[in-house]
Amino acid sequence: MNIDIEKLGLRELTALLSAAEQRKQLLAKRRSPALVRRKAAALAAQHGYTIEELFGDQPVAEMAAKKRSPRRKPSKVAAKYRDPDNKRNTWSGRGRMPRWLAQKTKHGRSATDFLIPGLAKPTARKTNSIGRRTLVKQG
Repeated sequence: MNIDIEKLGLRELTALLSAAEQRKQLLAKRRSPALVRRKAAALAAQHGYTIEELFGDQPVAEMAAKKRSPRRKPSKVAAKYRDPDNKRNTWSGRGRMPRWLAQKTKHGRSATDFLIPGLAKPTARKTNSIGRRTLVKQG
């Protein structure tokens, strides 16, 4: 933390000095970490435990913070759609529709026209009815 004391006024300098003095007193009152660690180990041993049994291999600060698991990489999926003009253009049906297929479907063709024969079935549409309005005839 860098504080430019040249820019501080008298009131800010006084507040900074009092905060620094309080922090200094707090640090002077604290015991050394080695002493606290020995006392904690002795207290655990008095009750029949070891520090490793109580806290594991990790320090206490690391246990308090939740660790996020690393995100899995999505698995590879076989291609379902292929561009007849360029055989290298393929799409698995997952994610956003590629540009080449979006352009061709914009001009009136269907995505099912580009299915790879014998390998693929069309991607199913979502059939979730939650949130969908229904018309009920009252009579």
